[in-house]
Amino acid sequence: MTNFLIAVNIAVMLLLMAGLFMMQKRHVSFSKRVFTGLGLGLIFGFLIHLVYGMTSDVTVRTIDWINIVGTGYVKLLQMIVMPLVFISIVGAFTKLKLTQNIGKISFLVIALLLGTTAISAAIGIGSALGFGLDGMELIEGEEEAARNAELQERVTTVETMTIPGQILELIPGNPFHDLTGARPTSTIAVVIFAAFIGFAYLGVRRKDPEHGEMFAKIIDTLYAIVMRVVTLILRLTPYGILAIITKVAATSNYDAIVNLGTFVIASYVALILMFLVHLLLLSLAKLSPVHYVKKGLPTLTFAFSSRSSAGTLPLTIKTQTKDFGVSEGIANFAGSFGLSIGQNGCAGIYPAMLAVMVAPTVGIDPTSPSFIISLILVVMISSFGVAGVGGGATFAALIVLSVMNLPIAIVGLLISVEPLIDMGRTALNVSGAMTSGVLTSKITGDIDQEVYKRQDIVEEMAEAK
Repeated sequence: MTNFLIAVNIAVMLLLMAGLFMMQKRHVSFSKRVFTGLGLGLIFGFLIHLVYGMTSDVTVRTIDWINIVGTGYVKLLQMIVMPLVFISIVGAFTKLKLTQNIGKISFLVIALLLGTTAISAAIGIGSALGFGLDGMELIEGEEEAARNAELQERVTTVETMTIPGQILELIPGNPFHDLTGARPTSTIAVVIFAAFIGFAYLGVRRKDPEHGEMFAKIIDTLYAIVMRVVTLILRLTPYGILAIITKVAATSNYDAIVNLGTFVIASYVALILMFLVHLLLLSLAKLSPVHYVKKGLPTLTFAFSSRSSAGTLPLTIKTQTKDFGVSEGIANFAGSFGLSIGQNGCAGIYPAMLAVMVAPTVGIDPTSPSFIISLILVVMISSFGVAGVGGGATFAALIVLSVMNLPIAIVGLLISVEPLIDMGRTALNVSGAMTSGVLTSKITGDIDQEVYKRQDIVEEMAEAK
């Protein structure tokens, strides 16, 4: 009977995917198909949860099959991230798009990422205080206890990390190792390696134009191939979101969400407020926040569903260049740096909220100006090297709580609602990266205002034949 029910669930999923395929055949827009996949996934996942339960054998085994589509799609995106970052940065040099302002661009992108992280920390502090969140009210069950045992092992590594050590982690000791994405800071390391290759190319082109021209043609060819791979993968986005959100809806612990409802609400209030800050910054730069929301929403939706900033990178770059008019070089710098530096959600709001919640347990007044200022500075500095995949927020929280000499057990006590909150955090991370790219491009005069003002979303990345 169990196998029959699983087969029925898989058949329903295949029918839903067939429906999305028919929408594509009828040339329904990419963004509409993405949101259709999101809606269908929520409904189907909730029905699975309602009929079979979160932990039943039918649910678990059904999700195993659905993961082939969902997790497989995210893996395909992650597969192309490092080649895309490397070839895009080198290509920016061969096309002479970065050489004049690379120092200024790097400084602006990092400054904006860190600045917005400081603001997000302040908002997280305000939300935790405003909702009266108290870490002492949290209850530790078996799952939470097991999670805290794992965290105790990780915190020993975190406690030995210094700021100079974090900076050194950004430098690529073995670029081929970093091209595998083996470290949290691998993306930035690849950017640095690609920049060295770019500067070397400029020297070779000056002294030996023939070899320089040959290298540029090779990079252009590789760039065309990589972008073609990106196009092929992005066509699968509606199916990937359908599968991912089905899993989330089917396996979420709704009882725990209700029990920790105040924390969930406070987290999303902070996330929404910080997103409004992004829109305010764009408005101050005389760029329409309405256009930003409309054209950035499909990318933010995928980030929300997948909980992976790294997996969203191809979409992040596409949205900046094709929809916002940001130059390729700046878009790649902002997207790549945004994976490991200044993640507004994971490295800003979340650690700040946890620190405020746990401070009273060790006799610290969380409303003290000295505590608040110290916390914001620690959050901002510690935001280097946060991995752009699910779980990066845990790493960031461990760093901040350890530096502030606060108990880390609270991190494990929130495990039941972690996936739900991480969805919003990831979307905010991606929005922060895109905002930094748009603002940097605006400041340097590299933005194409006509592209930004255009109403429609460019579909070519997902629809090209």
